[in-house]
Amino acid sequence: MSVINFFGKKKSSSPVESDMDRQRKYEALVRAYHRDLYRYAYWLCKDKSIAEDLVQETCLRAWKSLDSLQDEKAAKSWLITILRRENARRFERKQLDLVDIDDFGNDAKVSDDPHHQSEWVQMQIMKLDVDYREPLFLQVVGGFSGEEIGDILGLNKNTVMTRLFRARNQLKDMLDSDTNQRGHQNG
Repeated sequence: MSVINFFGKKKSSSPVESDMDRQRKYEALVRAYHRDLYRYAYWLCKDKSIAEDLVQETCLRAWKSLDSLQDEKAAKSWLITILRRENARRFERKQLDLVDIDDFGNDAKVSDDPHHQSEWVQMQIMKLDVDYREPLFLQVVGGFSGEEIGDILGLNKNTVMTRLFRARNQLKDMLDSDTNQRGHQNG
C-alpha cells in the first residue's frame, strides 16, 4: 500500500493558508460593516463607549463563529443579530437604573436646524413600543428589507410589515396630535 493511498492526497492549502483566508474574510467583514454596527449599537444604548464595547464583543463573537456564516450576502444581518444578542447579554449581566429622558418640548420640531429636528423625530420614535420601534429603525437607518428584518428579529415577513405599518401610523398620529396641541396653545 502506498503512502498516498493510506493518507489520501495532500491538501492543496496548508493550515496556515486556511487561517490567512479566514483572517482576510473576517477583516473584509469588519471593514465593510463596522460603521453600520456602531451606528446600530449607538442607537440601542445611546452611549459611545458602550456602543464601542458592543461592536468589539460582536466582532469577537463573529471571529469565533465565522465558519457558521454560510451565505456572505447575509453577513450584515448576521452581524446585526450577533450585536442584538450581545446587547441583550449586557442586560442579563447587569441591572441598570432607569433614568427619565429630558423633554425637549416642541422647540426642536419648530426649529429649522436639521440636528434639532432629527433629535426631536428620534425622541418621538423612541416613544414607540419596542416591537414597533426596532423594525422601523432597522428599515430606515439600517436599510434592511422586510425579510432581512424578519431574520434579524426572528419574525416572519408579514409580521414585520404589519409592525412597520403600525409604527409609521403611530408616529404620524403622535406628530399630528403634537401639531394640534401647539395649535390650541396659540389659539
